[in-house]
Amino acid sequence: MRALHYNEFGGPGVMTVGEVPDPHIGPDTMLVKVLAAGINPVDYKVREGYLAGLIDTIFPAVPGWDVAGVVVRPGLDTPEFVAGDEVLAYARADVVHSGTLAELVAVPVRTATRKPATVSFEDAAALPLTGLTALQSIRRSGLREGDTVLVHAAAGGVGAFATQLAVLAGARVVGTAGPANHEFLRSLGAEPVAYGEGLVAAARAVAPDGFDVVLDCVGGAALDVTPDLLRPGGSVVSIADGRAASEFGGQYVWVRPDRDDLAELAGLVADGRLRVHVSAVYDLEHAVDAYRALESGHTRGKIVVTP
Repeated sequence: MRALHYNEFGGPGVMTVGEVPDPHIGPDTMLVKVLAAGINPVDYKVREGYLAGLIDTIFPAVPGWDVAGVVVRPGLDTPEFVAGDEVLAYARADVVHSGTLAELVAVPVRTATRKPATVSFEDAAALPLTGLTALQSIRRSGLREGDTVLVHAAAGGVGAFATQLAVLAGARVVGTAGPANHEFLRSLGAEPVAYGEGLVAAARAVAPDGFDVVLDCVGGAALDVTPDLLRPGGSVVSIADGRAASEFGGQYVWVRPDRDDLAELAGLVADGRLRVHVSAVYDLEHAVDAYRALESGHTRGKIVVTP
């Protein structure tokens, strides 16, 4: 099969599109024809070797964990699905080797759910990692109806989903973003404030009593100002900076595959209650360009590759 792959750690230049062996499926995995694959910043962090101490990589490595497609062959013990079923999955395995930027992928059945007929393959592929991260972060934060929530990097992939999910939960949401994304945040139901210098004053201007929950999607300086913004007894959750737990008494979230959570998210998209923003679609032959665009840091929403 054709796939995007690399044989050493490094920048985008180590990747190429070519032939690799078809993936092997075990008893609790199924072979899926990839119709769309979402790409995420963690993919290139793995490729550059930054997560080598956390996740093993077996070369040649095919990147990608987000997938939407059609079951080609179920495994020996995957009675939930049959050939021809349309599915989406956060198909993260224990090692990086046979990912979703390919014509075929082996999907652990525990990571997959049915794709609603009214949701496109592109939207479905843009949902798993970022949607699950947002949902699980909201739950870990203990957010309740009526809370005032600050979402850092609210226009990003995870931030946009977290913003919408918090609004659906009945919270008042303030989101940080550059001025160019303020109208986008308003369309999601958030009140925008500019990040960077003056953030504390700007956030306090719209929420003088502070925030019940801070959801951090960027880390660094954004997390540093948490003591100035969080109400006593409030909670902080970060997906980008472990200091949320070690220094600020909150939680650091590393998303986990969960088919029930993914089914919930897909249902919200199908019902029109959760918006997916796909900024660009590339074919597999131009997947390296897709990663270059992602790594430029100038995209809003998700980039999807369609083998």
